Amino acid sequence: MNFPDDLKYTKEHEWVRIEGNVATIGITDFAQGELGDIVFVEVETEGEDLDQDEVFGSIEAVKTVSDLFMPLSGTIAEFNSKVEEEPELVNKDPYGEGWIVKIAISDIEELGSLMDATAYQEVVA
Repeated sequence: MNFPDDLKYTKEHEWVRIEGNVATIGITDFAQGELGDIVFVEVETEGEDLDQDEVFGSIEAVKTVSDLFMPLSGTIAEFNSKVEEEPELVNKDPYGEGWIVKIAISDIEELGSLMDATAYQEVVA
């Protein structure tokens, strides 16, 4: 399993890549493996301001549907249209082309509540 060191992680299995005031968010390699073949990604919150831990969308696999949670408070700036058209990208490349949303961060201090790769590995071990 892959846990890039340059990312932050949540206990709900989202990853976060910070670039300035923008956070790119997706689900981890562990999460996509547990879900199985992903068939649909839904995000209807584009343009909305959401708080940390609020649901921003859902991801559907062959046998289950899971909510997606905001790792940080912010505004949903962009939904990855590629995963809408090709949801299997989340399985194939969860940390690259399979990203789900980009947000404008509203409280950078919340970053301290996220885990680094080592702590996240301990959670899923």
